[in-house]
Amino acid sequence: MSTDLLSTAVTLRRCKLLRVAVDGSVAEYIFDQHRVTLGSNDDNDLVIDDDQVSADHARIFQDGDDFLVEDLGSTNGTYVNNVRIRVAYLKSGCSIRLGSTQLRFSILSQRVEIMPSQRQSLGPIVGKSERMRRLFGVIEKIAPTAVTVVLEGETGTGKEVVARTVHQYSSRANKTFIVFDCGAVQQNLIESELFGHEKGSFTGALAGRQGLFEMAHGGTIFLDEIGELALDLQPKLLRALEQREIRRVGGNRPIKIDVRIIAATNRKLEDEVAAGRFREDLFYRLSVVRLTLPPLRERREDVPLLVRHILKTGSFNRLADGQRVKGVATDALEGLMRYEWPGNVRELANVVERACSFADGEFVQLEDLPDRIAGVRVSQRKGAKQATEPLRAPATPVHADRTFKLAKESWLATFEREYLDTLLTKHSGNLSQAAREADVDRKHFRRLARKYDLVAGPEKSETDD
Repeated sequence: MSTDLLSTAVTLRRCKLLRVAVDGSVAEYIFDQHRVTLGSNDDNDLVIDDDQVSADHARIFQDGDDFLVEDLGSTNGTYVNNVRIRVAYLKSGCSIRLGSTQLRFSILSQRVEIMPSQRQSLGPIVGKSERMRRLFGVIEKIAPTAVTVVLEGETGTGKEVVARTVHQYSSRANKTFIVFDCGAVQQNLIESELFGHEKGSFTGALAGRQGLFEMAHGGTIFLDEIGELALDLQPKLLRALEQREIRRVGGNRPIKIDVRIIAATNRKLEDEVAAGRFREDLFYRLSVVRLTLPPLRERREDVPLLVRHILKTGSFNRLADGQRVKGVATDALEGLMRYEWPGNVRELANVVERACSFADGEFVQLEDLPDRIAGVRVSQRKGAKQATEPLRAPATPVHADRTFKLAKESWLATFEREYLDTLLTKHSGNLSQAAREADVDRKHFRRLARKYDLVAGPEKSETDD
C-alpha cells in the first residue's frame, strides 16, 4: 500500500489459511505480516502438530501484490494442488499440503476508506490541515497491523515523531522502540550495531554483543535515513525482513526475531533504485505502506497550532506555575505563517525557543523573531533607536513567460543564493557561525551552500569552526 495522503482509500492484503482436521473441523488463521512460517517447532507462526511435518517446514511470503510459498528443505515436501514444489505462486482457493495436513489458502483484500480525522492531534503529532488529518486516519488503520512502513519527506517534517506514534498505537506499544540513524554510524560498524557480533569476530570484539534487532525483539525498530545504507548491507537487511532472523557478525547460528520495521528517508527511493544505489527487492519489501509527510510550507494553517503546542510542551518555556511565554502577537504569527520553513517543524521549534529567550513579556513580538522571518534587519534588538532596514527581494526578473511554479522556483533560488552568500561573506566562510545566525541546522545550511557552489565539496577543505 502506498499513499501520499491525498488518496481517499487504501487496500490492505492479508493471508488467510483454513486448516481442515481429520474430524472435519475447520480452524481459520489470518495473518497481517508478510512472512508466515509453518512447521512443528513452537516458534513458527502456524504450529502444525503432525509427525510428517518438519520443524521448519515452509514459509508463505508476499512479493508485491503476490503471495508465494517456499519449502524450507522439509523431509516430506510441500505440495500445492498436489504438485510438489520448491517455490510456487499462490492463488486464492489453492490447497497446500504439508505432511498429512491440508490447508486452504486465500487472499483477503480489504479496501479501506480513509476519511480525514476530526482530531487535531494524534499522540505527539499536531495538525488540523486536511493532509495531516488524513495522516491521522492512515496511522489509525495501519498501526494495529504488523506491516512495514516507509516514511518519506523533507528533513524536519517529523518522521521520527510519526514512527513513534505508529508504535504507540500498535500492539507493541509496551515493548521496546529503538531508533537507528543509518547515516550517523560508520558503514563498517552498521552490521555489528544492527545484528550484533560474536566474541573474536573482529579486532576489539572482546565479548559477544546483542545487536539492535535482538534488543528490539517484540517491539519496533526505526531505521532513519535508510537511503544511506551501503549496498553490501542491504541484502542482510532484506534477509532479516524476509526470514525474520538474523546472524551476528562472526556467528553461524540464526537468531529468530519478531521486530516491526519502520524506515525513513528524505530521498526518493525510486530514484535511488534507478541509480543503482538501492536494491529494488529491498525497496519493494520495505514499501508495504509508504507515507509522504508534507512540508510545513504546504500546511501553513497548522503553524498557529504547532506554536501553541511548542510553547506548552517545551521545557524552555516552563515555570513552576505554568508557561513563561503565553502566546505570540498577531503580527509575529503572520510572519511565522508567511515564512517558507526550509527546516520544517524542527526549524519552527528552534525559532520559537529562540524567540522566547528574547521575549520580555508574556507574548512573542515581531522583533523577537529572526530577521529572515520578521522581514526586517533590526540594528539593535531592544530599545533600538536606529531605523530598521527592510529586507528587499533579490533583483531578479519575474519570468512571466514561464509557469507560476517555474518562475517562483527561479526567484526563490536567487533569494537563497544571495542570502547564503551574504552570511558566508559576513562570517568569512565560517559555516557554523553563518548557520547560527540563520538559525538553520548546520548540515542543512551546508547542503544549501553546496547546492549553489558557495563552499567546497567533501574532497576539499572548508572553513568550519
